[in-house]
Amino acid sequence: MDTMLVDKERELGEPESPVYQGTPAGVRAAAKFFSYVFHPVFIPLYIILFLLFIHPGVFAGFSDWKKNMVLLQATAMYAFFPLVTVLLLKALNFIDSIYLKSQRDRIIPYVACGIWYFWVWYVWKNLPDSPTEIVVLSLSIFLASSIGLMANIYMKISMHTTAMGVMLGFMTWLGLTQWGSFGVYMAVAVLIAGLVCTSRLLVSDHSRREVYAGLVAGLMGVLLGYIFT
Repeated sequence: MDTMLVDKERELGEPESPVYQGTPAGVRAAAKFFSYVFHPVFIPLYIILFLLFIHPGVFAGFSDWKKNMVLLQATAMYAFFPLVTVLLLKALNFIDSIYLKSQRDRIIPYVACGIWYFWVWYVWKNLPDSPTEIVVLSLSIFLASSIGLMANIYMKISMHTTAMGVMLGFMTWLGLTQWGSFGVYMAVAVLIAGLVCTSRLLVSDHSRREVYAGLVAGLMGVLLGYIFT
């Protein structure tokens, strides 16, 4: 069963992890599930959904229409445009795989996503009623992506764990600066980050260094985003 799963992954263009080879098929399937559910393009949307509909104060007083507009903007800039960019690059043969398996494949997506991330931060920063939290988040995402682009020169830094670093750093910042109890939310963030980091070690071709470097890049992005905001 394990051999069949590895062969199937190779057909799909997803090489076996060099870190944990020979992992049981059920564990690998769970790792793939977490890798897809917590894909980097979805993490900003999850955080913004939390701020819009779960956090008690960030968007208090905003109408449903305004909240939906924020969600629409976030969906366009953090998910739709990045995904379309990658698909177009593949269709035009600028990249070898939509999985962005090589450092070369990641250069143009990093640059393009940097444009989308910078634009949404610039728009939110200049709107008079934008909460500080969403401005910090959007700048953190842009800076983490920029750090990832620079790190890509030296290693194929993990995009998944970069997103996890942003999530962990941002939730920690909220927990330290906001009123109320954030213990449960921070615990959930740590759990998700642990699952995703482990999943990338199991079913990707990233080394430990690349996985942990992504986590550090995300945390650095949040720190710099807070400082510059």
